[in-house]
Amino acid sequence: MWLSPEEVLLANALWVTERANPFFVLQRRKGHGRGGGLTGLLVGTLDVVLDSSARVAPYRILHQTQDSQVYWNIACGTSRKEITGHWEWLELNLLQTLSVFENEDDVTTFVKGKVQGILAEENKNKEAKEDEDSGKFKEAELKMRKLFGMPEVEKLVNYYSCSYWKGRVPRQGWIYLSVNHLCFYSFLLGKEVKLVIRWVDVTQLEKNATLLFPECIKVSTRDREHYLSMFLNINETFKLMEQLANIAMRQLLDNEGFSEDKCLPKLKKSLKNVSMLKRDLDARAKSERYRSMFQLPKDERLDGHTECTLWTPFNKMHIMGQMFVSNNYICFASKEEDVCNLIIPLREVTIVEKADSSSVLPSPLSISTRNKMTFLFANLKDRDFLVQRISDFLQRTPSRRRSIKEELQNSKCTENEVVPEQRKVSSPSPSTPSPGVILDNTEAAPTTTHALMTIFRKEPSEELSPKMAKEKMKEESWNIHFFEFGRGVCMYRTSKTRDLVLKGMPESLRGELWLLFSGALNEMVTHAGYYSELVQESMGKYNLATEEIERDLHRSMPEHPAFQNEMGIAALRRVLTAYAFRNPNIGYCQAMNIVTSVLLLYCNEEEAFWLLTALCERMLPDYYNTRVVGALVDQGVFEDLTREHLPLLYEWMQELGVISTISLSWFLTLFLSVMPFESAVVVVDCFFYEGIKVIFQVSLAVLEANMEKLLNCSDEGEAMTILGRYLDNVCNKQCTSQPIPHLHALLTSSDDLPQQIDIFELIKSSYEKFGSIRADVIEQMRFKQRLKVIQTLEDTAKRSVVRAILTETAFSIEELEELYLLFKAKHLMSCYWGGSSSAAERHDLSQPYLEQYRIDSEQFKELFVVLSPWTCGPHSQVLAGRMFRLLDQNRDSLISFKEFVTGLSGMYHGDLVEKLKLLYRLHLPPALWPEEEPALEAAQYFTEDPLADVSHGAAAGAEVTGQQVQGGTGNGNSKQNKDEKTGSQDYKYHLRLWAHEKEDPKDNVKELTKMNQEQFIEMCKTLYNMFSEDPAEGELYHAIATVATLLLQIGEVGKQFSSPVSRRANDMGDHKGLGIQGKEGVSALEEATVEVARTKLKADCESDVLSDTLKIQMERMELAGCVATKREASAAQLLTDEEVRDDTSMSSYSMVSSGSLLCEDISDDTVLVGCEQAAAVQGRPSAIDMDWSISFEQILASVLTEPALVGFFEKRVDVGPKIAKCKSQRALEQQVSSSSDQELSPTSS
Repeated sequence: MWLSPEEVLLANALWVTERANPFFVLQRRKGHGRGGGLTGLLVGTLDVVLDSSARVAPYRILHQTQDSQVYWNIACGTSRKEITGHWEWLELNLLQTLSVFENEDDVTTFVKGKVQGILAEENKNKEAKEDEDSGKFKEAELKMRKLFGMPEVEKLVNYYSCSYWKGRVPRQGWIYLSVNHLCFYSFLLGKEVKLVIRWVDVTQLEKNATLLFPECIKVSTRDREHYLSMFLNINETFKLMEQLANIAMRQLLDNEGFSEDKCLPKLKKSLKNVSMLKRDLDARAKSERYRSMFQLPKDERLDGHTECTLWTPFNKMHIMGQMFVSNNYICFASKEEDVCNLIIPLREVTIVEKADSSSVLPSPLSISTRNKMTFLFANLKDRDFLVQRISDFLQRTPSRRRSIKEELQNSKCTENEVVPEQRKVSSPSPSTPSPGVILDNTEAAPTTTHALMTIFRKEPSEELSPKMAKEKMKEESWNIHFFEFGRGVCMYRTSKTRDLVLKGMPESLRGELWLLFSGALNEMVTHAGYYSELVQESMGKYNLATEEIERDLHRSMPEHPAFQNEMGIAALRRVLTAYAFRNPNIGYCQAMNIVTSVLLLYCNEEEAFWLLTALCERMLPDYYNTRVVGALVDQGVFEDLTREHLPLLYEWMQELGVISTISLSWFLTLFLSVMPFESAVVVVDCFFYEGIKVIFQVSLAVLEANMEKLLNCSDEGEAMTILGRYLDNVCNKQCTSQPIPHLHALLTSSDDLPQQIDIFELIKSSYEKFGSIRADVIEQMRFKQRLKVIQTLEDTAKRSVVRAILTETAFSIEELEELYLLFKAKHLMSCYWGGSSSAAERHDLSQPYLEQYRIDSEQFKELFVVLSPWTCGPHSQVLAGRMFRLLDQNRDSLISFKEFVTGLSGMYHGDLVEKLKLLYRLHLPPALWPEEEPALEAAQYFTEDPLADVSHGAAAGAEVTGQQVQGGTGNGNSKQNKDEKTGSQDYKYHLRLWAHEKEDPKDNVKELTKMNQEQFIEMCKTLYNMFSEDPAEGELYHAIATVATLLLQIGEVGKQFSSPVSRRANDMGDHKGLGIQGKEGVSALEEATVEVARTKLKADCESDVLSDTLKIQMERMELAGCVATKREASAAQLLTDEEVRDDTSMSSYSMVSSGSLLCEDISDDTVLVGCEQAAAVQGRPSAIDMDWSISFEQILASVLTEPALVGFFEKRVDVGPKIAKCKSQRALEQQVSSSSDQELSPTSS
């Protein structure tokens, strides 16, 4: 690439001059390319250690003048081809012009101006983007692709200097972190170290510090552990590794691959040496933390944040913190935790204005909302820019109509500023109308508009009982809080808010507060009418999810009166079905019915739907899928927390295996299935406010409260009983409604009633003892467990697949596991490097394990060529295509692992009959497409032979052959029986096996239709290619020539005994063969005469053919004998003469194949090296002989007459070396790629 001219003082330091003229010098970096000696080794080592190879390209062009000692660097290149193009351009366009100048300064000025003009012209058509990757980074990306053989679609994210510990010696080099791979390269004194790890193979990633490895990162795979240390910024590197590994796990989990964000916010200052992908990932990480902190929708992206202060009217103070601005929200978080958090949706903003600055209040910004609240921010560093960004977002915020419920109430009323989608507070007074069946019939799909609790609640007998008085006090406390801190989304959230939540939410406000604190309210407001549309869309539709929902409807809180009638059941059905249609990847999972039924008690259907959405997609990620990955991840986190906080109990519980058993139901149902309903909803209150950390705290508190009893347990059952009884007796003494009987009460015997535990005391204890658990620490622990869980699930899937297919194949367990990993690796590679089908089509998680991973034809061909025991050279690609079509029974252009192994096992472990049968089927439709023969003919893979009765242009041959299947059976069998009498005992044994196999009803013999001449030619060609690399190829060629000649004779003889009626019918058709066209008035005598004459003609022809073939056989056997000595020379010639190579050139084994060909039909399709002239003088091909056909029985009988062929097909081949070759193929490709830079000729013009 051309460079802006830079001055170079020492032109020959560390560089070798390869070309020179009076004005320019082309140089190569020492240590790059061949030679260099010790100096080259030292320079190469320094380049790797000091990253010179990333800053300095291996080739460059300098401009010089004769009397000046100063050189100007004007071009560089990563390859010799690139730099040669620049050199030739200079010689062609500038060299003659520069010789005219007399002043050397003018020469230099002209060259610099010309180069700068070239650069300006190159950038003329390019958009000037500040976020383009820097030149240094592009050099590093090119180096990565060259070193590791990566395609252009593999994007580098960043690279760092570090040491890789190989044995006890650290190798200093560079680590390259791309989207799909972790790569390391080191070159020290001639010793090269390369490491490539796919992120999907990483099982553990942790940062630790030991005496041996100070400040190191350990990357673990299934095979080994890798240690990397001596990072300049280990925290940044490790964080990026975590992100990339997490993306890979998402790909394994739900096909969610990485797609670059093209709409990143513009930076005021461009970051040097930071790639767009690195910026993208950093922005994603910040947005994820931002959404988690404020419970915002999943599509919310952080635009930026800044330090500021917020004036809080409730305590008359300026609070230090950070303002966060995104496309739909303005948020504030105080530096001190729980002091104040604030969320301002832009849809609520009415005025944004800059207030007057003062020494007390510098750079203030005032934001007003529709509910008459005003927020005052100050100490903003770049207020003008911030106001502009907020204005831009406000212009893009769609205005929405507000219903009557959204109109503001009187500010003095305790129920003022009611949030639009929430009910007004209704105290249980006599004036409240008694609720009935309230449905919203304005929509086509009726939905309940009130919470089920308000409809089915049983009023207590005593109006002013202590419990009711306490409930009213709770309501009053929240109303005072609303008055002081605001109500709705824009409420100031402080430590007082959390204290009120821990004391319990009043039942009349529970639904409203759940919506507010979970963030579901934001999604409901911005998606008005969405739920009704889903309900209407899903009505009357049935699938697997709806069937499972129907099965579990009556198991959802059957003890509650709301779900003992059709109204509650119908509401639950609508919500679950609507979500199943919204998110088909989850659909429906057990435990969703329990959680949703509780939501419906306190919310109407639309509110319950959005709360369920928040639970499944944000608050409990990956919990409710087919493999409950999220719950398993949090189960691992809970085990780690138990080991940290309760070490003695952890060791004992691990021995009993209790933690993994109990925690799953606790997390999936938020204790709703293991605690009494009145107590569990208090846990849910805290969960919606503080997230998953509450569930961990309560779980640890339950274990800690039962520690003494659990340590005395002798088995798992006893521990489960203790915990079950404890949770069953957790009560809510403040509950005003009638207690609902709990199913776990059956565990408690009437003789020994345990002491009741107050839920509020349990929650208070959990905060006091385990309140130090932080949300960001939980996320870090989740990442560690996610790697372990997903890789464990992948291993489980692998074992399940192997067990399921083990009985259907002769491969060992180890071989099947290796084949599965290769198959999966090929699938994953196609996912991130492209393929002919989408990732969702190839990886269907709804299918059984055997059907989940699938590959297309191109990927199958790559595996087949390496793993197939039938090595056919260039013909392997054709054979692989036929095998793919044979295995693809459902015609979806994808095959599963089961189909793949079935085909491979037939080639490796089938007996002679099975292998021949497979080979036979590979040359019949659908494996052999009719379009294939003309394509091969067009490629001139075969030449024409006048002896052949075949035309590759006939398209209807297969249909006519199908009509003749019945005609030639009898004579074919008589010929077979004749050959059987002269055969060996082994020949008879195999025929008896074939006869027994024909009797097996499982084998559909009808599929083995007779083979016509075209198909027979293709099969013979495949056989000749299969023998090319066999040690006994000469003997095999002779054997197949004999068999092919014999089969041709059988086919010709079979025509003599074919039915005249069927032949006449064929002759009267559109096909033109060797027979005479029939006429309606021809008598039987005339037909007989014609038949006799035709038979005589055929006999004479066959006699001539056989004599010619015997003569040709001797010549070609001599050729086969001498080819072995010429193989190396021929191969070398073919490799060096690349300019004359094309698609029709043949390797040495093809010469053997053509030289050994004896059949009249085979010669029609064989290309001999150097025989183009002979092919040119041959006559026109004759039409296909539609009377000619051969059966599988006849092919089998003929093959069994040749011991060489029998031995070839009965020979056992070990798949192990093939698997090892396939695994090392990637490394070989990298090696070839890194050494593909050819040396330039030293000649100079």
